[in-house]
Amino acid sequence: MAIRKLRYNDDPILRKRAREITEINDRIKTLASDMLETMYHDEGVGLAAPQVGILRRLIVIDVGQGPITMINPVIVSQKGSIVDIEGCLSFPDDGGYVERPEYVTAQYTDLEGRHCEVKGHMLLARAICHEIDHLNGEVFIDKKIPNEEAQKMIPKQNERLAREQNKTVHSSESGRDEVTSEAYEAPADLQEVAVIEEGTDHE
Repeated sequence: MAIRKLRYNDDPILRKRAREITEINDRIKTLASDMLETMYHDEGVGLAAPQVGILRRLIVIDVGQGPITMINPVIVSQKGSIVDIEGCLSFPDDGGYVERPEYVTAQYTDLEGRHCEVKGHMLLARAICHEIDHLNGEVFIDKKIPNEEAQKMIPKQNERLAREQNKTVHSSESGRDEVTSEAYEAPADLQEVAVIEEGTDHE
C-alpha cells in the first residue's frame, strides 16, 4: 500500500467524468488499497479515484463501520433530505452546508467481482452521494447552501428527526410536543451491505 498524492481545488481532473472499470485486475486492486490508506492518512471518510488523479469509477468509504470499496457505483434509490456540514479532502480549506438524501441505496461491484448493494443512512448516505459526484466531475462546493438559508432549514429538520426518533416530550405549559436535548444527538448511521449476485473471475 502507498499514500497517493491528492488533487486539490482547481485541478481540472476534478471536473472530468471518470470512466467505467471493465476489468478488476491487480492495478485496480492496488489503487483501491492505496486509496484507503490515503483516506485514512488524511482522516477522511471517503475518497474517489479522480481525487488521486485516476479517472476510473472507483470509490472507498469508511464512516466508522468498516471500509467499503465500490466499483462502478450507481445510486438506485434515495429518500428524505438532510442539510448538514460537508467537507472534502480535495478542498481542505473549504466547507459548508449541503443538502443530501437521508437514505440512499447504491449498487456496485466489489473487488471480488460480486454485484453488491449498500443501504446507507445519514453520514454514509452523504458520503456515497459526495463520492459518486466526484466520479461525475461534480464537487460539493457547487452545491453549498448559504449559511443563512441553512440555519433557517435546520430547526424544522431537527424537529422532524426528533419526532421520527420519538425524542419529543409533551409540554404542559405550551400544550404541544417539544424537542428534547437527545434529539440533537446524531442519529445512528445505517450501513447494510449485501451481495446480490456472485461474480466471475475478472483477472
